[in-house]
Amino acid sequence: MATTTDLRLGVLGYGLRGSLARTAHRPGAGSRVVALADPDPRARAAAAAAFPGVRLHTGHQEVTDAPDIDAVLVLTPDDTHAALACRLLRAGKPVFVEKPLDITVERCDRLLRTARETGTRLYVGHNMRHMPVVRTMRDLIARGAVGRVRTVWVRHFVGHGGDWYFKDWHAERRRTTGLLLQKAAHDIDVLHWLAGGWTRDVQALGDLMVYGDNPHRRAPGEPKADDWYTEDGRWPPHTQRALNPVIDVEDVSLVNMRLDNGVLAAYQQCHFTPDYWRNYTVIGDEGRLENFGDGPGGCVKVWNARRSGYRPEADGTYPLLTPGGGRGADAGHGGADPLLIDEFVRFVRDGGPTDTSPVAARMAVATGCLATASLRDGGTPRRVPGPDAGLVAYFEQGQTET
Repeated sequence: MATTTDLRLGVLGYGLRGSLARTAHRPGAGSRVVALADPDPRARAAAAAAFPGVRLHTGHQEVTDAPDIDAVLVLTPDDTHAALACRLLRAGKPVFVEKPLDITVERCDRLLRTARETGTRLYVGHNMRHMPVVRTMRDLIARGAVGRVRTVWVRHFVGHGGDWYFKDWHAERRRTTGLLLQKAAHDIDVLHWLAGGWTRDVQALGDLMVYGDNPHRRAPGEPKADDWYTEDGRWPPHTQRALNPVIDVEDVSLVNMRLDNGVLAAYQQCHFTPDYWRNYTVIGDEGRLENFGDGPGGCVKVWNARRSGYRPEADGTYPLLTPGGGRGADAGHGGADPLLIDEFVRFVRDGGPTDTSPVAARMAVATGCLATASLRDGGTPRRVPGPDAGLVAYFEQGQTET
């Protein structure tokens, strides 16, 4: 593996999260994309423009088997993650897997076992752990700003739901299990991180309320239009056009959770809101914190000095700053994506602990899967299966055996 020159990266998939490949392409600054595979000729054409001189392929095998590739980014649809990552791990290629880890608990466990059996490094792209809003909340909790965490509430307003999630494979449960897993994997992971535990019991309700009634679908096999997304978008949701031929995932969901440390939590997701952001409320036995906005310009407020009625003036207000060494909020998720790639490149080269966690990613998928099963069964409570203790120890030790 190259250690004194750029890390040579392969990329599988150049769709929506191709932005991560562009972030990772830093010729002369630590990493560069040298090979990319995508079956879509339009994606390959876009990659050729983004990465001059890159080798382009239609299938993954050429990237998996290439001897001059040091590590690979798996940015393909969710249901392909574990299978592709396992092949790469067996080929001795360190892997970055975009979230979610996969769409079933069984596939996630197979991937974790393969990483341990091969000893090849596995990294998961839960970039929200590097977002300023999350880092600020976690730091405040660690400093005791709200005392011991007792309950966490998350509301996720997905203003571009009709654009991002109902015009392609995301709309099909066979590819995602459901948006409660696909979209909520981020928030469940963050919720677990802030609360210091993993979900043990889960109960959920949900429905396909808006996009299921829209008759304006593409024909099977017809590709998305070039103008499938614009920043302004189509509003209100019923004016959306060229939706995916199959839509069988929920566009609104409500989840209740009990964590293994006793924390009670709630998560709510809606894909037909006019605004797009996440709101976290963390309540401890000595105070409450809440974010207002989740990117640059937003803040986290803490109330912890006294009891009162409603008062917008908090006891502490903490602005959300842009990370990333001046690379800016436009670098992806408020500057989190460059930090995510920084950590991955460092991990491939040197190993050691990481802020993201494959085991935690598995628990986010497990919670999303069992929540989805609950909401499709009338809200019946479900027990979330915990991870294998040996795998937990392996990954907590930086992917080394004792």
